[in-house]
Amino acid sequence: MKIRAVAAVVASVLVGQAHGAGFQLAEYSATGLGRAFAGEAAIADNASSQGRNPALMTQLKGQQLSLGVIYIDPNIDAEGTTSASLAGNPVYSSKSSNNEIAPDAWVPNFYYSHQLNDAWYLGVAVNSAHGLSTELGEASDVSIFGSNAEITTIELAPSVAYKFNDQWSLGAALRFVHADGKVVANIPGWVASLPLDGIPPAGTQVKSVDGDGFDYGFRVGATWEPAKGHRIGLSYHSEVEVKLEGTASGLMYGNQGGSLKLPLPATAELASFHQLTERLSVHASVNWTDWSAFEALVVDFDSGAPSDVMKEENFKDNWRFAVGTTYQLNNRWVVRGGLAFDQTAVDDEHRTTTIPDSDRLWISFGAGYQWTDDLTLDFAITHITMPSDAPINETMELHLPAGGTVVPATINYNGEIDGDVWLAGAQLSYRF
Repeated sequence: MKIRAVAAVVASVLVGQAHGAGFQLAEYSATGLGRAFAGEAAIADNASSQGRNPALMTQLKGQQLSLGVIYIDPNIDAEGTTSASLAGNPVYSSKSSNNEIAPDAWVPNFYYSHQLNDAWYLGVAVNSAHGLSTELGEASDVSIFGSNAEITTIELAPSVAYKFNDQWSLGAALRFVHADGKVVANIPGWVASLPLDGIPPAGTQVKSVDGDGFDYGFRVGATWEPAKGHRIGLSYHSEVEVKLEGTASGLMYGNQGGSLKLPLPATAELASFHQLTERLSVHASVNWTDWSAFEALVVDFDSGAPSDVMKEENFKDNWRFAVGTTYQLNNRWVVRGGLAFDQTAVDDEHRTTTIPDSDRLWISFGAGYQWTDDLTLDFAITHITMPSDAPINETMELHLPAGGTVVPATINYNGEIDGDVWLAGAQLSYRF
């Protein structure tokens, strides 16, 4: 129990900001957002395309710069029942309501590509592929499971691409990822009503953990254009395992150093792009994520004490399916639209309050305006809904002082997560 909180630094990764399955951030550019990221590994709108498939840089002429931001407005509520028992005897039960548990967020990005000659291309990408923030509050009924958690990742990826001929291109990138996070758990207000000895007042920190880490990986991609206006793209992003190192403090574990390995899973995408007419194109993607690599959160201690499995997650591999279309209205305006289904990475029986993942349905619209021959502004809006509520049944076992002795205690939360998310983004792209 004393290290459950250390795990939460990683386990709480993005309820409020993760809009891919698990704690993934799909929002790598506002251009792709307008079509629900359908066909991303096969479409080269601007320099941001290297974020999904570095081989797409071979479709970009000269030097190109793209920068943007996506605003995330989550509306996530948790409704359920919190209960407690001492030595097997029920001592507390009450309805719990936690609304707007995820704050708004901004996700920026930056991309640059440079054509060296007819065959070789270089680029660099700076974005975030994972992140999270939840704010339940110190007095929340479920604050013992975690009252506040946040994690931020920043990824720098220099890339190179080679064009063999008009049909085939290959690309690769190194990924340097830095992550930092913090989590706090507090004594909930209802604990004061229990027959316990010497329990500190509500809001007292039970556990507080912060840490950061760095690791690296790679991504590779290829494109095949069997006929003009028809392109197939394939990309693969390797797993990156970040070791978060920091400190743990609070009532339950004092002060000590520790580390936790957080696997950011491998992903793959198969995409297609088809120019049906001079103005109309359609595109589609199938994405796979190796979420089964995320089985448990294990803490290692600087003191040399035995490692501890603080929380089982039991994630499973998941799939994402997206279709979209692009229509060129005139020489200045282009419009986009897309639909996507993002499969959950966790079964109902394994869902937790820290990562309440669920199926997601995306509906996206976007547009691009050619301001000048070299300057383009893209903007998009997306609505993400949960096709059904996500049930959660989580239990915590510990020992508490009562009646002059220490008795086993069980705290349970039985409820569900529901809500929706709005995304809005803008992307500015310039060709030198």
